[in-house]
Amino acid sequence: MIPRIDDNFVQACQYMLNCEGRVVVIGMGKSGHIAGKIAATLASTGTPAFFVHPGEASHGDLGMITDKDVVLATSYSGETNEILVILPIIKRLGVPLISLVGNDHSSLAKNATININVNIENEACPLGLAPTSSTTATLVMGDALAVSLLEARGFTKDDFARSHPAGQLGRRLLLLISDIMHKGEEIPTVYKDTPLSDTLIEMSEKGLGMTTIIDNDNAVLGIFTDGDLRRLFDQKNIDVHNTAAGDIMISGCKTAHENMLAAEALQLMQKHKINAIPIVDDTNKLIGTLSMHDLLRAGVV
Repeated sequence: MIPRIDDNFVQACQYMLNCEGRVVVIGMGKSGHIAGKIAATLASTGTPAFFVHPGEASHGDLGMITDKDVVLATSYSGETNEILVILPIIKRLGVPLISLVGNDHSSLAKNATININVNIENEACPLGLAPTSSTTATLVMGDALAVSLLEARGFTKDDFARSHPAGQLGRRLLLLISDIMHKGEEIPTVYKDTPLSDTLIEMSEKGLGMTTIIDNDNAVLGIFTDGDLRRLFDQKNIDVHNTAAGDIMISGCKTAHENMLAAEALQLMQKHKINAIPIVDDTNKLIGTLSMHDLLRAGVV
């Protein structure tokens, strides 16, 4: 399909990018199913679009197309009667018509403003009849158009999230650290001179498998986790009553801000192979903690 990404493809993208209305995608039969998917992909990636059934279009639904729209028609043969019937009306509206066809000499291709060739050598169907490879090629080209427009618009993860608020995808993209972090009395904290014995009690009572170490101004000095404790006892005998938290803490620990996306926190934690992270404000004052378990419960992982 790479050779098909040519000047026609670029011009088609330009028409859709400059469209003041919506991209109206039409197709019949199996091509209609592909057209519906293309319309959905365009709409979810920043290009307003919807599907119109060409059979219904000739019975009133053509009123859904305005002179500010762009029409994207899919028909492998380029001779689908239901589409050819409404071509004169589309032409009268003066809207750009982009076709995805397998025959450059077909009626649809000849009447299109821009034609993109999606020709394939053979259908995957052993009879060579059922639309298989041809529908796949059309779908690939539709996705290529959608992704090209996405990049041209500078479409971001936040933009994508606005149209996908439900399910795991929405949670990954919309959820902020502040929505799921532990706050107030839930935060395990000790001072640097707190004995390790009291540090372990704080960790146990808060049940997060970690504690932050702070100074008198509530600024984060370091962190100490269950994993650090196991490694500590593997190395040498430790006097839990005379060893201070500041002596065994991990200083210079990674921190995050509450207005970061939870997905960003996940990426940070995975990159540095850590299971918990203190949440701080702009002055490094502790305001919360976040663990991998919190991300799991929230469906971010």
